[in-house]
Amino acid sequence: MDIRTITPKVGMSTSRQDTAPRYSKLSSKALVKAYRFMLLSRYIDDREIQLKRQNKIFFQINGVGHEAVGVAAGMLIKSGEDYIFPYYRDRALTLVVGMSAFEQFLAAVGAAADPASGGRQMPSHWGHTKYNLVPPSSCVGTQYLPAAGAALAHRYSAKISVAEQSSTGASDEIVLVSGGDGSTSEGEFWESLNNACIQKLPLLYLIQDNEYAISVPIEVQTAGGNISHLVRNYPNLFVTEFDGCNFLESYERLNDAVDYVRAGQGPALAHAHVIRPYSHSLSDDERLYKSPQEREKEAKRDPVSLMRKFLLKEKLASEMQLDKLEADVRQEVKEAADQALAMEWPSKDSWATHLYSHTEDPTSSLFSSEPELSGKEGTMVDLLNACLKDEMHRNPNMLIFGQDVADATRDENLDKVKGKGGVFKITYGLQREYGSTRVWNSTLAEASIVGMAMGAAIRGLKPVIEVQFFDYIWPAYMQLRNELATLRWRSNGAFKCPLVIRVPIGGYLTGGGIYHSQCGEVLFTHIPGIRVVMPSTALDANGLLRTAIRCDDPVLFLEHKHLYRQTYNKSTYPGPDYMIPFGKARKVRSGSHLTILTYGALVHYAELAARKAELQGISVEILDLRSLSPYDWDSIAESVKKTSRVLVAYEDSRSFGYGAEIAARIADELFDSLDAPIRRVAAKDVWVAYNPDLEEEILPQTADLLKAISALAQY
Repeated sequence: MDIRTITPKVGMSTSRQDTAPRYSKLSSKALVKAYRFMLLSRYIDDREIQLKRQNKIFFQINGVGHEAVGVAAGMLIKSGEDYIFPYYRDRALTLVVGMSAFEQFLAAVGAAADPASGGRQMPSHWGHTKYNLVPPSSCVGTQYLPAAGAALAHRYSAKISVAEQSSTGASDEIVLVSGGDGSTSEGEFWESLNNACIQKLPLLYLIQDNEYAISVPIEVQTAGGNISHLVRNYPNLFVTEFDGCNFLESYERLNDAVDYVRAGQGPALAHAHVIRPYSHSLSDDERLYKSPQEREKEAKRDPVSLMRKFLLKEKLASEMQLDKLEADVRQEVKEAADQALAMEWPSKDSWATHLYSHTEDPTSSLFSSEPELSGKEGTMVDLLNACLKDEMHRNPNMLIFGQDVADATRDENLDKVKGKGGVFKITYGLQREYGSTRVWNSTLAEASIVGMAMGAAIRGLKPVIEVQFFDYIWPAYMQLRNELATLRWRSNGAFKCPLVIRVPIGGYLTGGGIYHSQCGEVLFTHIPGIRVVMPSTALDANGLLRTAIRCDDPVLFLEHKHLYRQTYNKSTYPGPDYMIPFGKARKVRSGSHLTILTYGALVHYAELAARKAELQGISVEILDLRSLSPYDWDSIAESVKKTSRVLVAYEDSRSFGYGAEIAARIADELFDSLDAPIRRVAAKDVWVAYNPDLEEEILPQTADLLKAISALAQY
């Protein structure tokens, strides 16, 4: 396997021969311009530090010491074509690709016109749609997986119809993802690298190694103290290591890496040794952990000073020219800062904008249609599969991936085996029908599945991914909560990532035990920016999944395992355009004495209990919420006002569960309509056991519901 490794060069050649190769074919004008960008980056940092000390801005984190490699990278990027997933020290890079000093100061002052976030994120979280700058979160290392997903989207654009392909037209497009040495300690870095190498993705990793992650030095972060030494045996990976304080060396080595990636040979890792002569941020003081000797050594490698000396030594510019250049840049920075300080802040009532799509509302009547039932009855598995087939046919940009979702990973086996199609057969036959470029098995890495789907969605694809069991979704929680759910809001509507995450959930399996019976939906309904749905019937599953796929927001689609093949919730096929709006409960049964609010597997148990209660003369109304975020408050209020008694039933453990929020809101807003206390029936505050008797005791049963109904009716 072709693995290219380049060892670091030492110093910068001053030979007068072979002028073009010596300057990497860059003209004197280009070299002076590079120096100008380095100065601009440095002076913006210095000015922001001054403003922070004057309490005119509220946070500052710098890119000092990273200017040379940042400018070099920016010069090799095709601005507006390539995608960039930057990190907070990429000030110089983002200036070169197109951001202005004024735009960077807008972020520092938290102005409404800040193109990165509209004042919602800290400064140095670079974002700009014009330049394909995807804004990072503040979480270290989480950018690598979405970047890999964006690279995956480009790789597959040659094989499937991607809406954006005609607009970019860039067959050699690459994705640049940047991070510090500390970020390579995160598992998401390694997961992304593994996926990039397996799939030969057009992804360039720029690791800017300043030897410190805040106060923690490189030898504690990285085994052996050198990330490029650790990754050299990855197949298809180009590795280059160099002095990132040396502009020409950075440009040459990055040019080699970019050429490799653009040629489609696979990913590249560029390991740049840089310095961090300022503290991590103004919330840090490096003098507390860096010795004076270390700081003196760093000062000698200052890339801005080295570049100035180089230009003078090579007679590419005079002292007078550089002095004037520096004065001009200082004036530009001053004017940009002054202009930004005068800009308006976002209005206080703008906090809710761009939390969800403003163009498509999945709670609206546009997502409501009547079923056109036909054919024989099918289970929830059958109708989920039918919906996926319909939507794959309708939308050529739709992709399905996850663990075990394909019929067979090896195409040559498809004619020899029946095919898997997921643990529960939801995706059975889809790979055969739509091909391995649109349906494939991922690595066994939940964060990768979600993070890469996010990157693909940013690029305009519609990933409908599967996490095999809800019990194993937790490695993806960081990507889901801090990356995916926040993107539209933290970019002030500039970027979005509409996708669907399908997840089997729940217990009542007789033998599922701790790690195949978990609930915990409240931990996701608590997250702003995502929709959460859990159907209880085959018909609802079909209609709600279609809404999830067609809507413009991220959706967590929870499928109760116990309900997959039940006969009591079967339905005939409702047609290829059947949709159910989010936030609309289903009235399962009308009643007058009390209301049960529930969802998932407990809907059927509630029906059984209600039938028995009816024999006691108690009339029970049941609402299946089915959409958990948003939920149908209007229907809840209407029912509670009618019956004056309410029982909230949910499968998760009783304390701090989803039903507790519903109960609290009823108590808060409908107290005057109540004739009895709000009751809750839920699982015990413990894990679900493997033994059938223990499982039955732990999870809520029909008898538990009936007992609560009787007590509530008699209150």
